[in-house]
Amino acid sequence: MGEKTANQKDPKQGNKYDKILKEHLEITLPTVIKDILGLNLSVSEEIPDDIQHTKERKPDALKKVTDIDRNTYVLHLEFQVPNENEMVYRMAEYNIMLMRKYEMPIKQYVIFLKKNKPTMATSIDAENLKYNYNLIRISEIDYKLFLRSENPEIKMLGILGDFGQDDKDKAIQAIIDQVQEKSKSDFAKKRYFQQLRIFVQLRTSIEQQFEQAMQSVSTFFKEEKDFLYKKGEQKGIEKAQAKALEEKKEIARNFKNLGVSIADIAKGIGLSQEEIEAL
Repeated sequence: MGEKTANQKDPKQGNKYDKILKEHLEITLPTVIKDILGLNLSVSEEIPDDIQHTKERKPDALKKVTDIDRNTYVLHLEFQVPNENEMVYRMAEYNIMLMRKYEMPIKQYVIFLKKNKPTMATSIDAENLKYNYNLIRISEIDYKLFLRSENPEIKMLGILGDFGQDDKDKAIQAIIDQVQEKSKSDFAKKRYFQQLRIFVQLRTSIEQQFEQAMQSVSTFFKEEKDFLYKKGEQKGIEKAQAKALEEKKEIARNFKNLGVSIADIAKGIGLSQEEIEAL
């Protein structure tokens, strides 16, 4: 999802998915590589993700890897939301720059996140250039694959997967329940649920079912809302009390300047004689 393009109608929309995926990338990447890409790696090494020659680009994931057959290459991975006609040219540019920089084979994969079937080209067959990249639809991956993980970050990806013949309501509920169960704190739980809601926007056909399933955790959000409300309410009470005290002191100060006795002021205003003497 690296670059903004003319075909991407709402860049902010794509950026929010990009932000979530990159936030959890180090946790989700091993599962993506092994179970989605089908690669068995023995070594994986981080390499710089800034590729700069005539322009600067930042791939979503870039690693130097060695597989179990001892083949070493650069693994380049992109997560894609828009059905982008220019994608094949962008991936080809990445390929050339990576080959030039690292002087080794390059394997490239684009994981398409939407449900609909992408129509963007995956290859170039021109007189002086033959090129292709691998396009994978996450909607064709069994959602249960993601639920096998102990990490809620990976379980969340199940909402983008294929429910197959499973009952959708039960599948969605299973994802929500397992994300909740594996969340280590209320803060993390809230963040994961918010991110799930964002992912569901890529699956408009299940939005209603998802919101119904979220009723199972509505108590959590209600308690949090009630806590914040009570906290704000208490703050308001304390502020009002402080203001009332200042008003009483101002009135007492004025009476004191007029020569009214401290005992009479205390009786009429409701402050102690000590408080009035200190004014």
